[in-house]
Amino acid sequence: MFKSLGTSFSTTYLKTYPVTGRRLSNSGAFQSYSVTTKSSSHSSPVCSWNEWDPLEAIIVGTPEGATVPKLLPEVKACTASQQWKFFEENAGKLWADSIPRKHWQKLEDNIKGLVLILQNEGIEVVRPTPIDFQKEYQTTDFKSTGFYAAMPRDFLLIVGDEIIEATMTWRSRFFEYVAYRPLIIQYWRDGAQWTTAPKPICGSNLIDKTYEAIDEVHRNSLMNSYQYVTTESEPCFDAADFIRAGRDIFAQRSQVTNLAGIDWLRRHLAPKGIRVHQLTFRDARPMHIDATFCLVKPGLAIQNPDRPCDQAEILRAAGWKVVNAPPPLIKDDHPLWLGSKWLSMNTIMLDEKRVLVEKEETTLQELYRANGVTPIPVSMRYANSIGGGFHCWTSDIRRRGGPQSYFDWSCGGIPETLV
Repeated sequence: MFKSLGTSFSTTYLKTYPVTGRRLSNSGAFQSYSVTTKSSSHSSPVCSWNEWDPLEAIIVGTPEGATVPKLLPEVKACTASQQWKFFEENAGKLWADSIPRKHWQKLEDNIKGLVLILQNEGIEVVRPTPIDFQKEYQTTDFKSTGFYAAMPRDFLLIVGDEIIEATMTWRSRFFEYVAYRPLIIQYWRDGAQWTTAPKPICGSNLIDKTYEAIDEVHRNSLMNSYQYVTTESEPCFDAADFIRAGRDIFAQRSQVTNLAGIDWLRRHLAPKGIRVHQLTFRDARPMHIDATFCLVKPGLAIQNPDRPCDQAEILRAAGWKVVNAPPPLIKDDHPLWLGSKWLSMNTIMLDEKRVLVEKEETTLQELYRANGVTPIPVSMRYANSIGGGFHCWTSDIRRRGGPQSYFDWSCGGIPETLV
């Protein structure tokens, strides 16, 4: 049982945020800070500032023990309506027992193959500790079973030598940190910085009950008015709603990351000279930015043409090329219980010139080649089916490089708010 954090949290820590607002009104996208970066004087096994420096060490998630979550409002807000019946019928069961056995075996083979490829590149690979996600737990505010430790990107945000544990918004992911704690403690003992963001109470104030009885049409209507399943009662965020580019980090307001969560990270990182900017997209069920907007290398970003970035012209003015990803080539009959076909975009850079990409996504491979990046085709299609691609299934722990500024904000300026 967890002792309640109480109700004083919102009155003593947070500024007031609009309940349905799309952005922060006073500290919105591209807010800058004139501060001096504090550098670490000690060596650390953890050091990663962006998405493209040469990769040296990485966490790869594990499918072991993965459990189907209950169809709670926050799950309903993030999943395709045609899959809701699957969650209702299989909640609390192992994924391995809920989907075709052959599919599960191929999923496991995908991850084993990914680990082998990374190791053959000389990259250190570590894994989280499998735990019993079927076991029901209880806080003072809710009961739930768990989910999985398959997607470390969702939980861990690495900024320089600092490991930041995200709050995690799905109630089924409240104790997901337990699977990563042995790794994190060892990194900390070896010199890494370690920050745990405040766990949300996840009670009735954070989750909008409107989503309990919605259908897909109603959900789309709510999103058209920017009414998310998460309110602004306390900070919440998943790490996968942030992408890193040295001294600039980009975030999206999603069903699992609220404006208060973005502002918590913005204020936490400001003393290090890191700017946290909010990007916006038109998305019916936004959850995690890495199948919507990807930073490939200095000067190159790929966006989802179905949900283009509203700030693309600002980024272009800052010296970046923003190109559209080609339509995914995944077949219509391939099951995606979580996620969408746009997991095709969910790649991971080995360095500025090489990227791991789904072997069947040949048009995306051509796009990378045309922009000076060599694609390394790898089979990941079956692993996509439970909600992640290369980027989701991993969290880079060490990349060879330091903090730099990659955007020339002097050209287009850094607007204080978004239109």
